Amino acid sequence: MTVNGEKFDFAAIAREPVVATLIRHLGLSPERVAVELNGELIRRAAYATTPLSDADSLEIIHYVGGG
Repeated sequence: MTVNGEKFDFAAIAREPVVATLIRHLGLSPERVAVELNGELIRRAAYATTPLSDADSLEIIHYVGGG
């Protein structure tokens, strides 16, 4: 699996291979990220049910507040 252009060890989330698990594993807040899976934007409501495989490519954008 590739996350933001870097190889990610799929085994780290293999027990529950969905987008929500990956986000938690990376220490990110689901409310503050946008996820693109294989070129398709994933709705936040679908993070817990969108399956992942070792062949997937993800881009995760983390929103940061500030002024």
